[in-house]
Amino acid sequence: MANLDDVLIFVKVAQFESISRAARSLGMPISTVSRRLSVLESKLGVSLLRRTTRRVTLTGQGREYFNQCREPLTLLEEAERVLTLGQKTPEGMLRISVPVILGQEPFLNFLSGFLKAQPRIRIDLSITNLFLDLVAENIDVAIRFGELEDSSVVATRIGKSIRYVVAAAEYLKGRELPVEPTDLKLHDCVMLNARNNETDWDLVYGRKKARIRVSGPISSRDFNSVSTFVYRGHGIGLLPSTYCDEALVSGALIRLLPKWASPQIPVFAVYSNRKFRPLRLKIFLEALAAWKSPLWLRE
Repeated sequence: MANLDDVLIFVKVAQFESISRAARSLGMPISTVSRRLSVLESKLGVSLLRRTTRRVTLTGQGREYFNQCREPLTLLEEAERVLTLGQKTPEGMLRISVPVILGQEPFLNFLSGFLKAQPRIRIDLSITNLFLDLVAENIDVAIRFGELEDSSVVATRIGKSIRYVVAAAEYLKGRELPVEPTDLKLHDCVMLNARNNETDWDLVYGRKKARIRVSGPISSRDFNSVSTFVYRGHGIGLLPSTYCDEALVSGALIRLLPKWASPQIPVFAVYSNRKFRPLRLKIFLEALAAWKSPLWLRE
């Protein structure tokens, strides 16, 4: 197969009908252009050009080859132009993956505002608690809670989450309040991602740490449903502070073991380790960093 650079040189020479003018257009020495043309003709086994002292013209086979090559090269140049423009003007498809906790009004409002501010960007949003393979699924950016295990991705820390031990007054009525973390074993708990309705809760208080095996009547895979069952009095929950701050102020929830909380859970925006980031991704990451999210705490 002919070298694509040599084909490009040939097309330029054919368009200008001059080796010297084509060389100037390409920013190459005339001798290099002539040599590359000879290499191309040798590779193809045909004569593409007739050279005279005044001009260069195409042979019959050269004309056929030129007609076949011109359109694909034009398309390649147009593709390069679009990519270059995309680095100057944010545009194109942005594929985003977020956990279910973000599939609610605050984050959706943020995306709505972003789209209005960047009308040339389109978004393909995936809401799932699965850690999708960014490369295999063609995901531009994902938001993830917790420490990352995949070292092949680039991660930008955008916040943190802290979880409180809380319950509704309806559940606590007639029950003894837990005084120490181990007392949670005596209570029904509403859990996230439990197995056989049992899971471990990690709590910290200063330098003290505790891991307690809790159990209860219901487990779910997203905080929306976990918080709903906590609010309805089915048990004690370990909820993100952003889920329960207002409810604690209003009295709808009561914080238990107030000196204890979960360890800080980092929140990351992650994306593939690419040499060149599309401008649309750069703009989105900047907007995400500037957003005062009610779903996590700022650093």
